[in-house]
Amino acid sequence: MSNFKSGFVSIIGRTNVGKSTLINSLAHEKIAITANKSQTTRTAIRAIINRENSQIIFIDTPGIHKPQDKLGKYLNKQSYESLEDVDAILFVVDATSIPGKGDKFIIETFKNIETPVILVLNKIDKLNDEGILRAINAYKDLYNFSDIIPISALKDDNTKRLIKILKGYLTDEIKYYDDGTFTNTSLQFMLGEFVREKILNLTNEEVPHSVTCVATHLQDKGNIIEVYVDIIIDRNSLKKIIIGSGGSMLKQIGSLARKDMEDLLGKQVYLELYVKTIKNWRDKERYLSELGFKDFE
Repeated sequence: MSNFKSGFVSIIGRTNVGKSTLINSLAHEKIAITANKSQTTRTAIRAIINRENSQIIFIDTPGIHKPQDKLGKYLNKQSYESLEDVDAILFVVDATSIPGKGDKFIIETFKNIETPVILVLNKIDKLNDEGILRAINAYKDLYNFSDIIPISALKDDNTKRLIKILKGYLTDEIKYYDDGTFTNTSLQFMLGEFVREKILNLTNEEVPHSVTCVATHLQDKGNIIEVYVDIIIDRNSLKKIIIGSGGSMLKQIGSLARKDMEDLLGKQVYLELYVKTIKNWRDKERYLSELGFKDFE
């Protein structure tokens, strides 16, 4: 343990650049949900990555975006707060796109902190060597990054090098979590997120921002685990989309979510889904607080 190093690393970036995919790739477990929609991640999720002589606690943040309601303000606040009291920041960008206003806006926030910032150019599996070089050149003059690392989170390409480089930034020498721990996120939160991921991936664009999922019941019956999840939407018109013709969409959502739950829990799962309407829940502090979102100002 003489060379053991540990510490905290924040992952930040715009929506849909692959932050949650990177978390899952590094952890070799499904911790954060992934979907090609904005606001996929709604809370800072800690993934604990145990490697030989190191433990890195990653904080996955909601993608920074222009807030449209109290929920949006909460998400941005979570992202900015994750920059404090960490050993390093991973700024994840989509290497296939040129730096946009959102990227430059985030870079401006780095100028007010002293934490080392590592630029992670994700999705290099879609580029040739010349394209990767263009992406590096497009970003390197925007900020004095401590390191620039091209990766593919989806293909798990160059992620081992990323871990090796990160170890050099770690400052602690204590083990915060046991080797078998891969997240500090509650089990019920993860189960609800599995359902929300399927909704994001299976339904129309209008649904994602209007839905959250809460596991209200979790009971181990011995040979089977009972899980009840409330699917909360903000208007009745979305019920038809989520339930589908003859309940077909809800059955598909449940079937896919149940598989993820069984993979995680290692047992057969009995899953019940309930669709409930709470009008304008994203802009009501009382409901946001009940659903686990706090500190809105």
